[in-house]
Amino acid sequence: MRKILVAYFSASGTTARLAKNIADTIGGDLFAIEPVEPYTAADLNWNNAQSRSSVEMNDKSSRVAVAGRVENMADYDTVLIGYPIWWGVAPHIINSFLEGYDLTGKTVIPFATSGGSGIGSPENYLKASAKGATLRSGKLLRVTAGEAEIKSLLR
Repeated sequence: MRKILVAYFSASGTTARLAKNIADTIGGDLFAIEPVEPYTAADLNWNNAQSRSSVEMNDKSSRVAVAGRVENMADYDTVLIGYPIWWGVAPHIINSFLEGYDLTGKTVIPFATSGGSGIGSPENYLKASAKGATLRSGKLLRVTAGEAEIKSLLR
């Protein structure tokens, strides 16, 4: 039987609610990806070109230090990775998380929340960070996604 990890980053709580729903629906373990330095409301102001998130997202090589680790990552076959869409892609903390583990032989499936943007092509923009893994294209999901929609992630 597959062992599934649902890891997520949530700036506002929306992605956290969806991730919990996914973990409950599929029987996966839940892990919150949190920055060492938490984001403030000012940091998340995408209208301010000098805000922390704007500066990070304008530098593709930027990485955000992750607080905590999944101690038993080797035990998981599948990692569902959730995040809000920032500037059309995953926040750089997702790259930091993926780069922190040996993902060889694992299946990584992105899922995202958004206020209006699409998920784009995470299999392209996360590929370099998920070395050794089979990276799926992923899905944009509503926080109220039902069981059928959630289970379609694993197909």
